[in-house]
Amino acid sequence: MPSSTINVGIIGVGLVGKCLLRNLSLDRHTKAFAVVGIANSKRALLQDPSKPISLGEGEEPSGLLSSAPALDPKAFITHLAQLQGPAVLVDCTSSPDLANLYPVALRQGVDVVTPNKKGFSSDLSLWNEVQKAAKESNTLVYHESTVGAGLPVLATLRDLVRTGDEILKVEGVFSGTLSYLFNTFCSPTTTTPPFSQALLKAKELGYTEPDPRDDLDGMDVARKVVIVARSLGLPLSLGDLTVENVVPDVKELREASSPEAFLSALPGHDGHFSKLREAAKAEGKVLRYVGSIDPRSSKGTVSLNAYPSSHPFGALEGSDNMVAFTTRRFPNPLVIQGSGAGDEVTVFGVLADLYRVHDQRCTRSA
Repeated sequence: MPSSTINVGIIGVGLVGKCLLRNLSLDRHTKAFAVVGIANSKRALLQDPSKPISLGEGEEPSGLLSSAPALDPKAFITHLAQLQGPAVLVDCTSSPDLANLYPVALRQGVDVVTPNKKGFSSDLSLWNEVQKAAKESNTLVYHESTVGAGLPVLATLRDLVRTGDEILKVEGVFSGTLSYLFNTFCSPTTTTPPFSQALLKAKELGYTEPDPRDDLDGMDVARKVVIVARSLGLPLSLGDLTVENVVPDVKELREASSPEAFLSALPGHDGHFSKLREAAKAEGKVLRYVGSIDPRSSKGTVSLNAYPSSHPFGALEGSDNMVAFTTRRFPNPLVIQGSGAGDEVTVFGVLADLYRVHDQRCTRSA
């Protein structure tokens, strides 16, 4: 009789990994999942399913790992593969090196669930190898959280394609950081601050990367656009996209020696952003940073665009993401909106993927 429990190994116990481990320690999930391995970048703790790993109240993964052996990712995967019952590797890192091991895990019979974008937006050969390994070994790969955190973007796309709909366009505000930034800087209803002040506020709220230029260069959105495009069967890579860097092309900003130096110089360029805002305002529009895929032309763009306030993107507030699918069945776009960032919503997406694996690997109790 098939097992009713999935063995889970988690690599990466930062904000997302720790939140996931804490969730999997709750009684409502322990019948479905047994955490048999956790690891950070240096150490790994491996257990037998009869003694699964859990976090007590106030306990930190670092405490559990303090005296654990050194991490060997391949040995970690082999441990999962050799256990009795189905197993899944959960990669909560942003490591390209670990992403490169997904085919190794899949070929050993270990399913993969991850919010790590690197495995699905980097070299196209890795994407193809992951798909091939999963097909040949009858293993599962789910990565919903690579695009919209907890939003069902890829699941919806998969359903549209499988049911025979024709995808005409996918476009979205894919970054919670840039959503908040431009909703604040360019609101149709409230007084708006200078761009530099809006960015500082976003940084204070913890929305930006340590260096905000890593948000403003558009590459995070570009990775998500590539993942959506590849999920549609389009062999696009980052180099195939037109990506607009929001940072003005001046040396003191793009080549600033530190995030602090960049933020210090930015107010001197508020006029650049104000001109963009006022030009949009003159047309009754607001600025939004949007990624778009046109399957018919096999093209993708990531750029700052102007939208009327009546447009769903124009009416966005806060840090919400929004993705719109224009299809043959949905000529008026099917729109998905909600929080697209943060450890809790990301873990929701990871947990949902884990339950998808459970539903396919395990028999349900009557």
